[in-house]
Amino acid sequence: MGALARNRKRIDECLSSNSPFSPYSHISKRPRLFSSSSSPTTRPVFSSNRAVARVSRYPAAQLPLRRIHAPVKPDKFSSSSSSGPGRGDQSGDVTIMGNLLRRYANAKKEALATCKSKKREEEEEEVIQLDEEEDDDDQNRVSEDSSIEEVVDLGEDEPDVQELETERVRCEAQATQPSASSVASDFTTLTVNNTCSKVESSEQMRELLALNPEDLPSYKKLIEELDRKTTPKLKQLGFEIQVNENKRALFESLRPKKKPVEEAPREPFIPLKEEEKAVVERAFSYANRRKVLVTHENSNIQITGELLQCLKPCAWLNDEVINVYLELLKEREKRDPKKFLKCHFFNTFFYKKLIGGRSGYDYKAVRRWTTQRKLGYSLIDCDKIFVPIHKEIHWCLAVINKRDQKFQYLDSLGGRDTKVMQLLAKYYADEVKEKSGKDVDVSSWEFECVEDLPEQENGFDCGVFMIKYADFYSRGLDLCFHQKHMPYFRLRTAKEVLQLRAD
Repeated sequence: MGALARNRKRIDECLSSNSPFSPYSHISKRPRLFSSSSSPTTRPVFSSNRAVARVSRYPAAQLPLRRIHAPVKPDKFSSSSSSGPGRGDQSGDVTIMGNLLRRYANAKKEALATCKSKKREEEEEEVIQLDEEEDDDDQNRVSEDSSIEEVVDLGEDEPDVQELETERVRCEAQATQPSASSVASDFTTLTVNNTCSKVESSEQMRELLALNPEDLPSYKKLIEELDRKTTPKLKQLGFEIQVNENKRALFESLRPKKKPVEEAPREPFIPLKEEEKAVVERAFSYANRRKVLVTHENSNIQITGELLQCLKPCAWLNDEVINVYLELLKEREKRDPKKFLKCHFFNTFFYKKLIGGRSGYDYKAVRRWTTQRKLGYSLIDCDKIFVPIHKEIHWCLAVINKRDQKFQYLDSLGGRDTKVMQLLAKYYADEVKEKSGKDVDVSSWEFECVEDLPEQENGFDCGVFMIKYADFYSRGLDLCFHQKHMPYFRLRTAKEVLQLRAD
């Protein structure tokens, strides 16, 4: 008690039941004691200076409530409140039975939900087959299930625990059996999800629809109507398909057969060796820009490092490199005449001279370019004559194709220019007249702007496309290359120019 001597008055005020700070103002620490014969009385209030006064403020102890045994098993049917009515109270009996019925209803709902989920899993593996008698039994079960939810008239007598337990078992047994409503809902889900996979004929559909005898006539009528409408349409569609197939087969037989696609030859695509690539890279270096790398004796053209730079990526080809490469193509034919066609390759200045006159055509300006003494062969004996065409910033190729009697024009951008072919037709007639003294009729020759040829996909590879058109045509090959081959063709052309030998 010595510890409570200091500030005793303040502690007494805090412990007072009238103080708002007292922890005992609303909670009784000890039960209040009172006799069963009389109601509790108020104790006298002692002075706050005594310990007895402080102890007297605690509530008196209360006697525990008398335990009342319920008429049912405490673990299953006990009431939620321990202070319920007595054994002989009729209202208490009704409350207990109401709780029992609610428990039965909840147990029934849970059992039905569980059965429905299990039923759906089983019905995914097999088709439900029920007859009309089972449907009637389901309706009887529905009536029996609904009777469970009716109010039970207990009367004044006490309910029998054994009867309640028997009733609960019967309800659970009935809950495990599917009702008609669950069968109907499950059947609807089954028909929606598995109609395409499990219903293969109208007979099977009729068997499934036979679950509901009331709707069977309407279902049968619907199926018959669908069969009546769809069967003629299916027959008509089958007939039309057969007719179209016969037409297609006829057109295929009349269509001219396409030439078999030839495999790409190996010679124009021989990969470069590592030492050849190294030679080209050294030639592209800045140290060789002013240095003369090679000199072509027949054309007297010198190729410096600066001129060879046009074969680097994204660069335009110049006249010197194009003319040297066309000379190398002619020398290649002379080395192996059986492997290549007999061709002539004009340089890039020929066409400019030909159209340099006042009238746009001047044969006299190029008449001496094709003498027998200068060429070593007759121009009119060549199978193909290649003429480079330069249009300001774009390179094209024109071909006098004596072998096929055509004047051809090839533009890597898909352009068309019949004027070029008309001028070359006039030139060829004058050339034959000048060199052989004969007249040649070129009016029957075809003027062809070649289509389906490899086209460039940028603005700087036109010169490479032009010299490769000449390369492949002089081999007698189709143009079987694409834009993706241009980097390789640039390196290969640089290698051939440096070696002064076309492969």
